[in-house]
Amino acid sequence: MTAVIAFAAFSAWAGAAAIVLADGRQGLAVGVALVTLGFSALAWADGAWLGGSFLLAGGALCIVELIRRGPQDWGLMPPGSTPRLILAAVAGILALWFAASVTTGPDAPLRFACVAVLGLTAGRMLQGHTATSVLSASAALAIALASASALAPSDPGFAPYLLGGVIAGGALFLPVAEPSGA
Repeated sequence: MTAVIAFAAFSAWAGAAAIVLADGRQGLAVGVALVTLGFSALAWADGAWLGGSFLLAGGALCIVELIRRGPQDWGLMPPGSTPRLILAAVAGILALWFAASVTTGPDAPLRFACVAVLGLTAGRMLQGHTATSVLSASAALAIALASASALAPSDPGFAPYLLGGVIAGGALFLPVAEPSGA
């Protein structure tokens, strides 16, 4: 079971790294899918079956919307993305150090995934040039924030997971003003 939890945490980080490194809709969809699957598996491993299902449903809706509209390109590692690659690697290393050595307790994989995804998606939102990348990062951020509620000393219930799933599922439905200059 610990191997599955560790793989789920790694999947969440890899998804956030893909969101950071991608500009195209297909690359962003893969990133959101990995984040969604990782945090859903972590929730299910913690016994939050309903919460994990809410995250999975919201992430799936976001992925379908990403794939459905707009140009279908991957956009992985476009020119000038070396700083983003460094951000993805350093964030993963720092989150692993934080989860393994600074804090103590049984939820190290969840702490690693939360810190890595929160840091990477917040960075992507700050430096995003297109609305699609910012909204995809917002969906992943909502999933990570909902999952971080499981780190509380008391049981948060299903409400954070429901809100995270709703935000992730609805993020790509927000109206976006596209530039229409001549």
